[in-house]
Amino acid sequence: MASLVKFKYYTNSLEANRDKQILKNNGLESFIANEQTIQSDWLLSQALGGIQLQVFEDQKEKATEILKNFLENEHTSLEVEHTISNPDFNFTCPKCGSNHLYRDENPGGLFGVSLLVLGFPIKAPSHLYHCYYCDNEFQT
Repeated sequence: MASLVKFKYYTNSLEANRDKQILKNNGLESFIANEQTIQSDWLLSQALGGIQLQVFEDQKEKATEILKNFLENEHTSLEVEHTISNPDFNFTCPKCGSNHLYRDENPGGLFGVSLLVLGFPIKAPSHLYHCYYCDNEFQT
């Protein structure tokens, strides 16, 4: 019986689980080591060598090829319609012309300053927008 070997190292469990699922979808069994320990105490990550994806020794080359092919063909952009009916805003992306936009809702500088000065936060609406279609970031 083939033994398990350390195949790939990760700093977070999301990437490790993604690659494990990719291998499983292609018929290869793999295992994740140190995930729970590092999630409990991330300071142990360097001492343990990070989160490890392990595969059987005789399947290591096949696993390498599967992940290489996946990463070369990975398409991470969000698939959305170029225009939508009833948009939230009455303007379009200056780069691609799409009206499928969203506003950045992260609190800005006024939020923190008002908390320090007044003792309560004042949230000002953001003027920073993002386009779902082309991933452009712009201000109005």
